[in-house]
Amino acid sequence: MMQELSMNILDVAENSVRAGASLIEITVDEKPDADLLTVTISDNGCGMTPEQVKNVTDPFYTTRTTRKVGLGVPFFKMAAELTGGKLDIRSDVGKGTVVKAEFVLSSIDLMPLGDINETMLSLIHCNPQIDFIYTRRFEDAEIVLDTREFRRILDGIELNDPKVSKFIREFLAENTSDLLSGRKA
Repeated sequence: MMQELSMNILDVAENSVRAGASLIEITVDEKPDADLLTVTISDNGCGMTPEQVKNVTDPFYTTRTTRKVGLGVPFFKMAAELTGGKLDIRSDVGKGTVVKAEFVLSSIDLMPLGDINETMLSLIHCNPQIDFIYTRRFEDAEIVLDTREFRRILDGIELNDPKVSKFIREFLAENTSDLLSGRKA
C-alpha cells in the first residue's frame, strides 16, 4: 500500500491521463470541524462503462495490457475505508470520470497527505498538454491553481519550462502556507 495519500492521488490522476483527458480537476478539501478530508479527482477523459466502474476496485481487474493487476484505485479505496470513510466512482463513457474519496481525519489509520504540492507539480510538468485545476481547501478558505490561466499569461511558453515549474512550485508553497496558517490566500 502507498504510504501517503498524495501518491494515491498521483496514481488515480495518471489513470485520467491514460484515459485521454484534456482537463483534470483535483480537489483536496479538509474540514477539521466535520472531521473529514475529501479528495476528488475528476476528468473529461473517455469514461468507463458501468461494468468497468463495478470492477475498477478489484485489484485483479485492469484494462492495461502491460500488467495483470491494477492497484491504484483499490489502494485508494482501502485507504479511505480504513479510516471509516468511503470511495465513490461515477463515470460516463465519452464524458469522463469522478473519483471521490472521504477520509475520517481523526482516524488513527489516516495516512498523511504527503507532499501534494510536489505531486501537482509533477503532474503538470510531466503532462504539459493537459490542463489541471487544483483546489486546496482548509476550513472555509481555498487556493486554486488553474493551468489554463497560466497558459493565457505565458503566451506559448510550455508549462514544463524550468522557469514555469519554479514559479508553480513557489506559487503552491506560498499559497498553501498562507492557507494553512489562516492567512487569506
